Amino acid sequence: MAGTAAAAAGSASRPRATNPWIVAVVVSIATFMEVLDTTIANVALRYISGGLAVSADEASWVVTTYLVANAIVLTASSFIAKRFGRKRFYLVCLALFTASSVLCGFAWNIESLLFFRVLQGFAGGGMVPISQSILADSFPPEKRGQAFALFGVAVVVAPVVGPTLGGWLSDNYSWHWCFLINGPVGLIAFALVWYLVQDSKEAQRLREDLKRRKVRFDIVGFLLVAGFLGSLELILDRGQIEDWFGSPFIIVATVICVTLFAAMIPWELRHGNPVVDIRMVLTRQFGSCFLVMMATGAILIATTQFMPQLLQEYYGYTATWAGLALSPGGFVTMCMMFVVGRLTGFVQPKYLIALGAAIIACAMWDLTRIYAGLDFGFFAWSRVYIGIGLPLIFIPITTASYDGIPPDKTDQASALINVARNVGGSIGVCVATNTLAHREQFHQSRLVENLIPSDVAFQQRLSELTSYFLSRGVGSTADARAQALAVIGRTVQEQAGYGAYIDVFFVLMIISACAIPLALILRNVKLGGGAPSGAH
Repeated sequence: MAGTAAAAAGSASRPRATNPWIVAVVVSIATFMEVLDTTIANVALRYISGGLAVSADEASWVVTTYLVANAIVLTASSFIAKRFGRKRFYLVCLALFTASSVLCGFAWNIESLLFFRVLQGFAGGGMVPISQSILADSFPPEKRGQAFALFGVAVVVAPVVGPTLGGWLSDNYSWHWCFLINGPVGLIAFALVWYLVQDSKEAQRLREDLKRRKVRFDIVGFLLVAGFLGSLELILDRGQIEDWFGSPFIIVATVICVTLFAAMIPWELRHGNPVVDIRMVLTRQFGSCFLVMMATGAILIATTQFMPQLLQEYYGYTATWAGLALSPGGFVTMCMMFVVGRLTGFVQPKYLIALGAAIIACAMWDLTRIYAGLDFGFFAWSRVYIGIGLPLIFIPITTASYDGIPPDKTDQASALINVARNVGGSIGVCVATNTLAHREQFHQSRLVENLIPSDVAFQQRLSELTSYFLSRGVGSTADARAQALAVIGRTVQEQAGYGAYIDVFFVLMIISACAIPLALILRNVKLGGGAPSGAH
């Protein structure tokens, strides 16, 4: 996101005497690698579920656990970076991310893979906001917009490139390479960051000041936030499998989730250095931006997972071609990032955000027209429409979200906007997964109601199929009839699947549409400025 970048500026890391664009490229590569891992495994989920002998629902945890772990650490990244040094913290995160990525590639069962994905998410959560700070310190104010546009390309395009790359690796090698590929890239990025970036004197003074004032990390608040998000994720992931509140496990998890949330609010309101500033989230301006970013994250991650899944299951696409269907949207998004960057200089952010949400809602409505005869072009164009809408939200939302935020709160604002994107993405995947499972059962039940012996159309179709199989040399009438019934059963199941995916896209359309009024209630902001106030 070009926008959230501006917030975490702070004169905290100053590169050595070198071209700042080299620093921008290096930082963007590391960030691209981190964000790429939110979606690179999406088209490989069928390979993962088959290779590790788990269900598709369990395989989807590979995506959601990463997002939640990433969001949890984002809340703590600002303080840790200030207290221990941005470069040191960034290098630790990059090293842990690279190591856990390689361990994911060597995972021997679903439990080990999820554990390593959690580690990977924890490490990645600290990289994005610190990358933003390094960029802000590397460029003068008048050139930061261009640098953050490059950074925004990495953040927004990476989730779209992920499925294409993941599909190609899975089809031609194995799903393990979706994670192993981070090894050499991470080592190169580590070496370059180590050489090009160093903490400035201002950062050292800030560290000493925090030590002198004995400012302590809000460990209780962090544990409350982590427990709340973790239990919420557990409920959403296991709800459908455990029959929701018919399961004692889900009931206990819900009680824990509600209790931690109820305890978190008063604690954070009273704490002098809260890990999450509740008052900020409750304001009209920032709170609305937070909700819009959650909705955007839900659309971005859910569509990036479920469109390839639909293409593989019902249209016979390979993982590579399913990923390629998303590629045109990634190219359009990249181009639109720079266009929108110019528009933000003279158009109020709330109108751009509302327009982007409306375009995405229309794209989701268009996807409710799916049927068996659709070609590659339909899905490629649907992703193009989404690619037009996303930058209209991602860039302007930063300008809007930082309006009125005091300088000492910009780091936390940056982290919270990233938290909103990741938590929204995780919730979006869970909602879409549960909608798909529930509505597929519903549609199948409704369709089966018409498959009764007395139904004339059913008898006619059964007779036609039986005759067809007999003409193909099937041994007996009984065998031909059994094969005919099997074909009818598969047709029912296929139609139920199409209906369920239509319902998923309809739900995502509603989520997008809800972002429109939230955008329109935002205040007007001063146009034509550089980084948000206090961002550097």
